Amino acid sequence: MKAASVKELKIELSSKSPKELVEICLTLSKFKKENKELLSYLLYEAGDEEGYVRSVEREIDAAFEEINTKNFYYFKKGVRKILRMVKKYIRYSKKKETEASLLIYFCKTLQNNYPNYKRSTALKNLFTRQIGMAKKAVASLHEDLHFDFIQELELLQ
Repeated sequence: MKAASVKELKIELSSKSPKELVEICLTLSKFKKENKELLSYLLYEAGDEEGYVRSVEREIDAAFEEINTKNFYYFKKGVRKILRMVKKYIRYSKKKETEASLLIYFCKTLQNNYPNYKRSTALKNLFTRQIGMAKKAVASLHEDLHFDFIQELELLQ
């Protein structure tokens, strides 16, 4: 089965009644956990972006507490898993401010709690890439927010 383009889907969805749209959304939410998470974000958390960021930060903290630090291989795998989770939440939001905030928080947590990440070239490069991505997101923000985030980024380096 070939998937329809976004334009075709948009046209088709605009022709549906509200009741049919609800059924389509509920059916979609049954198939993948990510669909359900995205729907939950759009319905409950999209209006309160600061609350959303705080809840993701708590989830990052909880994930870092559960990480296996005894074996460096599992530590690297755990850090990558946490980063994938952060990227997923950034995709849900689509806001540059949220992206910058979550990436900075991830880097800050990694640096403050696990300074031995510098032993691994892969983790150092991962950290550097995330700082670069945060800088790129900050560059597109309003000047007032830009200044605040730049100060935080300078503390990380």
